[in-house]
Amino acid sequence: MKINVERGAFLKALSHVQSVVERRNTIPILSNVMLDAAKGQVKLTATDLDIEIVEALPADVLRNGAATAPAHMLYDIVRKLPDGAMVQVELTPGDAARLQVSAGSVRFELACLPKEDFPQMAAGALPHRFRLAANDLKRIIDKTRFAISTEETRFYLNGIYLHAFKDGKTAALRAVATDGHRLARYELELPDGAGDIPGVIVPRKTVAELRRLLDDSDGAIEIALSDTKVQFAFGGIDLTSKLIDGTFPDYQRVIPAGNDKALSLEAKEFGLAVDRVSTISADKTRAVKLMLGKDMVTLSVVNPESGTATEEVGANYAATPIEIGFNAKYLLDVMGQMEGKQVRFLLSDAGSPTVIEDTDDNRTLYVLMPMRV
Repeated sequence: MKINVERGAFLKALSHVQSVVERRNTIPILSNVMLDAAKGQVKLTATDLDIEIVEALPADVLRNGAATAPAHMLYDIVRKLPDGAMVQVELTPGDAARLQVSAGSVRFELACLPKEDFPQMAAGALPHRFRLAANDLKRIIDKTRFAISTEETRFYLNGIYLHAFKDGKTAALRAVATDGHRLARYELELPDGAGDIPGVIVPRKTVAELRRLLDDSDGAIEIALSDTKVQFAFGGIDLTSKLIDGTFPDYQRVIPAGNDKALSLEAKEFGLAVDRVSTISADKTRAVKLMLGKDMVTLSVVNPESGTATEEVGANYAATPIEIGFNAKYLLDVMGQMEGKQVRFLLSDAGSPTVIEDTDDNRTLYVLMPMRV
């Protein structure tokens, strides 16, 4: 293998694929990236056996071939080469094959592992296919991923649940994430071809990698999936991932329908007030108490070690007074998603789940479990 490739394009592709590679690997070949040169392009592949990222970029291919090299080291080398340089990558023949990377007078030689040892993650049959605009996929992720559970024992909550929702005349593509304390739901119009997709759980790491890759994309995303795998294709990149093999809980049961106490207030002002009073709490995870009275909410935090904080915020509230506590960080996470000027809380009592809505965005819905205060 021997190629010449522009440093900027090479660096960008390496940055995309190398992030899936774990820093510590018990299987040495998984620390490497595969370079496969043929037909005027070089294809870079990296995998951790659960996710595979493949990206193709144009290159001057002087000799076809393939090689593997340490992913993070190769990325660091190319990152430190001069801007605008042409990078030559060549695999030296022989038993002790080396990958030569050079630009001008700079020259590196990297130890390689046999390309035959590099695992190929076969996507298999992906019968369900549909397209989403990049911005829609970004919003699906941004509106829900903060609620993904990190508790490994409840592995079926360690991702975003994606499914087709149909209720009478309503049909939507829904994304849901929950950690048992909070729930985030986002929906958009059901794309063509997505009507019969199975409900799938996209893992947390896959969600993070996909969102990072989407920063450089604004076109259509081709999505293909089966019961066990999902593939996202865009801009010369194919990201293939295993799905979480588990059953997502019936989230509809935890979304209350009869909460009759409505509270409306200015989203930004309320978020700032929560942030201020939670300063007194050492880790911002302790409860902030909301005392709801007529057209007024009083926020208070008590930290036995540090002191207390209170703040009053104007609101629209005409129901019976109620006191309820929430995890301050969870409240701030939800408030950070608000795009409209007003936020609406639908409450029942101090021990029941609360629904939170963005008055300018009817596609999103959040549920928070209260805390005892």
